[in-house]
Amino acid sequence: MKLSRPVRLAIVGLFLVPALASAQIPAASTSPAPAAVDDTSAASVAPASSAPAPTTTAAPFDPDAATASYMARLSPEARAKSDAYFEGGYWLLVWDFLVGLLLAWLFLGTGLSRGLRDRFERMTRFRWLQTALYAASYIAIATLVLLPWSAYEGYFREHQYGMSNQDFGAWFGEQMKELAIGLVLGTLAATAIYAVLRRAPRTWWLWGALVMIGLAMFAVAIAPVYLEPVFNDFKPLAESPLKHEILSLARAQGIPATDVYEFDASKQTKRMSAHVSGLLGTTQISMNDNLMNRGSHEEVKAVLGHEMGHYVLNHVYKGITFIGILIVAGFAFVRWSFEKLRASSAARWGIRDVGDVAGMPLLLFLLSAYFFVLTPVDNTITRTMEAEADNYGLNASREPDGFAQAALHLSEYRKMEPGPVEEWLFYDHPSGWHRIHRAMVWKAEHVGDADIAAYDAAHPAGAAGAAVSP
Repeated sequence: MKLSRPVRLAIVGLFLVPALASAQIPAASTSPAPAAVDDTSAASVAPASSAPAPTTTAAPFDPDAATASYMARLSPEARAKSDAYFEGGYWLLVWDFLVGLLLAWLFLGTGLSRGLRDRFERMTRFRWLQTALYAASYIAIATLVLLPWSAYEGYFREHQYGMSNQDFGAWFGEQMKELAIGLVLGTLAATAIYAVLRRAPRTWWLWGALVMIGLAMFAVAIAPVYLEPVFNDFKPLAESPLKHEILSLARAQGIPATDVYEFDASKQTKRMSAHVSGLLGTTQISMNDNLMNRGSHEEVKAVLGHEMGHYVLNHVYKGITFIGILIVAGFAFVRWSFEKLRASSAARWGIRDVGDVAGMPLLLFLLSAYFFVLTPVDNTITRTMEAEADNYGLNASREPDGFAQAALHLSEYRKMEPGPVEEWLFYDHPSGWHRIHRAMVWKAEHVGDADIAAYDAAHPAGAAGAAVSP
């Protein structure tokens, strides 16, 4: 479950790394966790609430053949393009890490970090204000320095593979919005965390981690109401039988949502997505207009059933718990490594102790290095919850062909059949092949049910399901 972009931004801002491109902060998805986001109109299907009892005359159904039939819908050219895009992301992880190392050197090796600290100490005697001024300056400078790399990753490369609908002006405008949010949240987070570092010099790593976790939960809670609308317009989904089916499905799962929202992601991307986001009373069901315009009726229900699974299975809280454990361990690692590096380079870098704000670039880089190494662990946590949500969504929505169609749409930018080691290292979701196969296994167990049989009768392609719109 991936977090929506504003939620990721909020958490990244709270980690003070909106400018540190190498930080691999786990997304308990939509993250593990909070805001689940997964990328994903045709014949009407019987509502999930009226799932019939299985019959004893189910037609033979081969999940492997059905999976192969779906996979055959992808042309070699399309698969080669998506494989190249996704595999290029492996190298981006490495380059992001190296860019983060360069950024840390820029602040520490050139004396910039020490100079900023000295300047702000002369400006005010209040340490909290010195920290706030330094943090704001760090975020602004780092964002400017990394702008060319961000443009390559987020604009030029996306256009190269046909995934973006933005012109450069619109993309740059969103970068400025992200900078503004990062300045506010990042500065507040830095002030709070450095207050802990100074008041608890021996146990700062534990209390600092707890503060970080609390701030991340706060970001997740406010994202649907205050952050996501900064980037997209949300409006209630137009009245339709599909909307009523989605709300009925939500009520049946015990989700306290009274409406379904649609947001205009098509102005930014061609990707299809949806999420059930929020925390502590801010729960909201949202889907982007790409999913509504490109997805079939059954596909929309399948995707929303998956997202509801994240909510019902408490992936928000489980994800925060897993992330929290990693954060605490990460701060313990930083406590050990920070002092060793500071002691050996104190003269060059001018860092007095861990409570010295001039050491922020080092602290952030060590934290990002820790998460970079733990990328497979982070991915495995997320991928496991995604698989759980897949299973839940299949049983809730009863739309196996919708799930398969969603997986084919994901193939536009995800490699469908990775090797086992490759999937373990780099995939935060089950691969497309595994998701289609899982859906077809579920269908094989229910192929004689009235609603599944009715769907197959309305779609003579049988196991291959309805055509996936381009």
